[in-house]
Amino acid sequence: MKRIVLKSKIHRATVTDKNVDYDGSLTLDGVLMREANLIPYEQIQVYNITNGERFTTYLIKGKENSREVVVNGAAAKKVNSGDKVIIAAYATMDEDEMDFFVPRVLLVDDQNNITSVKQ
Repeated sequence: MKRIVLKSKIHRATVTDKNVDYDGSLTLDGVLMREANLIPYEQIQVYNITNGERFTTYLIKGKENSREVVVNGAAAKKVNSGDKVIIAAYATMDEDEMDFFVPRVLLVDDQNNITSVKQ
């Protein structure tokens, strides 16, 4: 049996901007992507801690060390700059893979600097 499990998470990231006129996606600092084991065009779930909204989109790699978290397209209507969000990616695994797998979780401060990594 295969199960869908949390692969990566960035906890309490701060939305730095939004752009409703863009095609869609979430632009994320390249360092945050790398450290969270996320890749461009990977599907993500975004959970807005500030207002309770949730949506699915994909990632676009942003400038390294920019600390940007920019929500684009229609999803931009679900956030405001300054909102706190959780960015999560999931993977499908066999049960035997799950025995030793631990998700990569980044905790960030209000400026999206990594404060700790749990794995």
